[in-house]
Amino acid sequence: MGCVNSKRVVSSAVGGESPVLNYPSASINVGHDRLSYIDPSSRASSRKNSGILIPSIVEQKQRSGKIRSIGDLLEAKEEGEDGEGEKGKRVDRKKQLQKVGEIQAEINYLIDTAVDNVEKKAKRKKLERRSSIGEIGEISVKRDVLQPQPSRRLVGAEQIAAGWPSWLSSAAGEAINGWVPLQADAFEKLEKIGQGTYSSVFKAREVETGRMVALKKVRFDNYQPESIRFMAREIMILRRLDHPNIIKLDGIITSRLSSSIYLVFEYMEHDLAGLSSSPEINLTEPQIKCYMKQLLRAVEHCHLRGVMHRDIKMSNILVNNNGILKLADFGLANVLAASGGKQRLTSRVVTLWYRPPELLLGSTSYNVSVDLWSVGCVFAELLTSKPLLKGRTEVEQLHKIFKLCGSPPDEFWKQYHHLPNATMFRPQHPYESSLRERCKDFPPAAVDLLECFISIDPEKRGSASSALMSRFINSEPYACDPSTLPKYPPNKEMDAKYREDRRRIRTKEAKSNSSQGRQPQQVHLERGSDGEQQPAILYQGECESSTRRPTKRRRDRAT
Repeated sequence: MGCVNSKRVVSSAVGGESPVLNYPSASINVGHDRLSYIDPSSRASSRKNSGILIPSIVEQKQRSGKIRSIGDLLEAKEEGEDGEGEKGKRVDRKKQLQKVGEIQAEINYLIDTAVDNVEKKAKRKKLERRSSIGEIGEISVKRDVLQPQPSRRLVGAEQIAAGWPSWLSSAAGEAINGWVPLQADAFEKLEKIGQGTYSSVFKAREVETGRMVALKKVRFDNYQPESIRFMAREIMILRRLDHPNIIKLDGIITSRLSSSIYLVFEYMEHDLAGLSSSPEINLTEPQIKCYMKQLLRAVEHCHLRGVMHRDIKMSNILVNNNGILKLADFGLANVLAASGGKQRLTSRVVTLWYRPPELLLGSTSYNVSVDLWSVGCVFAELLTSKPLLKGRTEVEQLHKIFKLCGSPPDEFWKQYHHLPNATMFRPQHPYESSLRERCKDFPPAAVDLLECFISIDPEKRGSASSALMSRFINSEPYACDPSTLPKYPPNKEMDAKYREDRRRIRTKEAKSNSSQGRQPQQVHLERGSDGEQQPAILYQGECESSTRRPTKRRRDRAT
């Protein structure tokens, strides 16, 4: 038989059929309880010997399930006769084993993988009938909550053959189902534009088209199933949420030997953290309404499909040069229970400054209202160009909330008295709400909407749909069209942090030199990494080359 052709096709079980491993001269069927070898010559009308006889006795043993291994197959072939009743020829066992061994050496791994996949598929179906998406559980989605899954084209061994790493296929096979990994050499990495706790984001260029993309690198050094499943859930949710104000996942870059993956997204020039903190940018009321309308539409789309984002903040809201806003980073997103009942969730979600009080108290049973609190914090930051609640710890954050919104009534504490932090975090002295006093310069309609968003009681926060119908959104001056928004230089959270760090260093140096009686000699403009010109002060006795700039280590400490 010679060397087996390396080009092979692995077909998955569809509609209850067994996976088949096809080769140019033979095929092997892998079922739940048997293994059978079918030579193409046995199907010929003449049923003449073509090197390996497949007599009728083999077919009978196949139907009765007696052929379970290569050894059973060889014994059956030695006993058999041809299909026309002629006495079958004995095949030299040593020669036979040599020929079959050539096939077995090529497909042994794929057979084991396919059999294992069949067993996993049966177990997964049982789990899917019993559970919804948990914090790190199996992924199953209510049909009327999310759109139907794509057809299963690449499963198990097929995913490995397509280029997916085995660890990713086994832990997140459902998330990558039907996709083929992109090649790393198809993109040219340009610069780092973002840094998260578990990932880094880079600006890159697609080599073939020249299109700019964003690459989110997620590394799995220890292949922990929990972190892989969180990533798998993010991919599944992104693939099913189709909305112009939600970031779109274009593909995934990885390879069989890789311990990391890159999620490929459309490139967005700005995020709201960079825009709102830029000293050159003063957002007008129509511009704020434009951004809020787009954000609320994205949140509405998620909530109508049962998806909680759970990490809405300024740096996760992206804007391109056409003024289009897109909600991004669904790494902490989750789907509400399919049954509509209570599900145990984690309270360790949402960035501290945007985290609602029920999560700070330790609640594990909440709903989409946690996103509306975060939207309210974003809204206030757009109005004031600075964070609304900047706590350093959970205790401090909760007390800042109570000072701004007022102490919760006794009914609130009765409802949440069972929470882990309810007793420890309850303020000793009651606070009156100071929200309207603090927001006295804002339009009354804006204060009304903000007061609704950051209500202590989750049930009073309304919904994204009701916010889109609010007086603030639908009154003059109306929201401007996204295309009319000003064009800004690239502005992201990293740029904002770098500007803030440079400002702190200059202030500290100015105070230090002032205390020593040194007077500034000249001021010149220094261009930063973001292309922005910043003033740098030179003192007597200093040359331009000695002007201090923050090192990477100092920037990390400051942020």
